[in-house]
Amino acid sequence: MQADVSTARGFGRASAPSGASTGIHEALELRDGGRKWGGKGVSKAVANVNGKIARALRGHEVSSQQGIDALICRLDGTPNKSRLGANATTAVSLACAQCAADEKGVGLYRLLGGKKLPAPMMNVLNGGKHAMTGLSIQEFMVFPLQFPSFSEALRAGTEIYQTLRGIIAKKYGGAATGLGDEGGFAPPCKDAHEALSLLEKAIGDCGYQKRVKIAIDAAASSFYQEKAGNYLVDRKKMSSGQLTDFYALLAKSYPIISIEDPFHEEAFGDFAALRRKLSGKAQLVGDDLVVTSVPRLLQAMKQRSISSLLLKVNQVGTLSEAIDAAMLCRRNKLGVVVSHRSGETEDATIADIAVGLNCGQIKTGASARGERTAKYNRLLQIEEELPSGSFARASGIVL
Repeated sequence: MQADVSTARGFGRASAPSGASTGIHEALELRDGGRKWGGKGVSKAVANVNGKIARALRGHEVSSQQGIDALICRLDGTPNKSRLGANATTAVSLACAQCAADEKGVGLYRLLGGKKLPAPMMNVLNGGKHAMTGLSIQEFMVFPLQFPSFSEALRAGTEIYQTLRGIIAKKYGGAATGLGDEGGFAPPCKDAHEALSLLEKAIGDCGYQKRVKIAIDAAASSFYQEKAGNYLVDRKKMSSGQLTDFYALLAKSYPIISIEDPFHEEAFGDFAALRRKLSGKAQLVGDDLVVTSVPRLLQAMKQRSISSLLLKVNQVGTLSEAIDAAMLCRRNKLGVVVSHRSGETEDATIADIAVGLNCGQIKTGASARGERTAKYNRLLQIEEELPSGSFARASGIVL
């Protein structure tokens, strides 16, 4: 859903995305239910924006982002934004930030103090809930790192994406080049090894073996069998220990530098065990485990479960709360990956947030379809405004 915010000196517009694969601890996305729009309508959230939130914010300065977001949190009064809806609070919070930037006549990334362009994780093969092909791991991403600029990294990732299309069409037929939720292809791979081999070939055919790495998002909660206490991975049952060995084998066999959500969303100890095993080889990213929440993040830090946070504003409901989580990571030498959602919009605010927080990494899908390319185009615009040498390369990765 979208929100507009205006003042005498500025205007801001922002949209809240939606996720297909969501953590149980995320802030609540308020939907109408019933038959209209298949139950996915947002008229209740829209009414909250135009009613309670608008009345509460009228007369406040948009330059005080923390003050506005604190007011929104008090107005909601629940731990998970269930009264107003995180889709309502996220859209308003981001629109206020865009309005404040417009008042200053600068991009939001400048208002946040950004100076560094992030390296793009590009989801080129989709599985899990993003594709429904039977492949358990949800995202297989190319991660172009060793390039002198963001635009050259984006070009390399796009070349690999298009080369991969040809490889898939040749191996499985043209119909297999259909796209999943995040713009990646969804071929009928039998397992993770087959998917990763496709990526490795595409990278090699483009001549980028030494300059492009691979990242995966397992989204393991989606294939965790809670009653049995094990995981069903590509039709094979695995215990947490066996799954740890499986990821270690993948990291040894392929140029994987980042693994996200390798276990279910309460498995802090299993995350920690894999982090120790992969130390110095790959970053371990927490998404469903921590849901951009400071209390969940503190628990993960205490157990040394992750080396990086996946930051999604709508998981927590306001920009200030997301920034608090990012700053906590920075103080404790953890990485931050700013991320889109599977149900994205054309809003490109996360591009400004990724630059504004100087985090060095962004996940925003394949270089296909408007809701993904909008973010890449915004980053290209920002690159034109920043001095040369602003590309992060691998500086944001904590191994």
